[in-house]
Amino acid sequence: MGHLDHAALGWLTPALSYVMACTGAALGLRCTVRALGATGRSRRNWLVTAASAIGTGIWTMHFVAMLGFSVSGTDIRYDVPLTVLSLLVAMAVVCGGVFAVGYSKDRTRALFLGGLTAGVGVASMHYLGMAAVRLNGDVTYDPALVGLSVLIAVAAATAALWAALNIKSPVAVAVASLIMGAAVSSMHYTGMFAVRVKVVPAGGVLPGATAMQFIFPLAVGLGSYLFLTSAFVALSPAAGKREAPAPAPVPPAVGRTTG
Repeated sequence: MGHLDHAALGWLTPALSYVMACTGAALGLRCTVRALGATGRSRRNWLVTAASAIGTGIWTMHFVAMLGFSVSGTDIRYDVPLTVLSLLVAMAVVCGGVFAVGYSKDRTRALFLGGLTAGVGVASMHYLGMAAVRLNGDVTYDPALVGLSVLIAVAAATAALWAALNIKSPVAVAVASLIMGAAVSSMHYTGMFAVRVKVVPAGGVLPGATAMQFIFPLAVGLGSYLFLTSAFVALSPAAGKREAPAPAPVPPAVGRTTG
């Protein structure tokens, strides 16, 4: 049984992954709040931005944390197509949940279905990302911890959508984002603690890319996208300010005549 280290680089990867999760949650919540106050194409664009932000934040959190994952007795590689697919899955399922909330008239039902869909999708992203791991050994999972990680993912997704519907002020969104980041990180590490690896010595080079060859550059690129989009949203005027009515014209003065 190989020894698993989930923080081989110390507290750097857990802390940085938490920051990524919080940033994605904060941006997604702000965009959803903007979407609910908009109509037509503007609402759709805000919802797409929200889904991409949350999905990107969750995926980046997962793989930044994976930079600190190591197993004694074997190298680790990543299957590139499966890793990219996990990113697309994260964005697609979160998009489904966000759009369910953004367009449904029955908010309670939308919250339940959206949270369930997005939560199961986030868990699927996690385990699809784990399926992309290549190492010399057999990987198994503790079923109880896997189930718990899925429940945490569903609860986190439902809480995020509820916050998008009910929280408006920037301070409240910031607090909700910190809580959401903690929930997403908890889901990730619960799923990682479910992993068991039996190392099997083997010759030859493992297929796939190393974390520094592929995961690190992609995580940096997506992290930059999150921060740049956050700056854009912060500087973008809210709908109320952007569409403020013009002042009413002053009627011309009527001159007096004297006789």
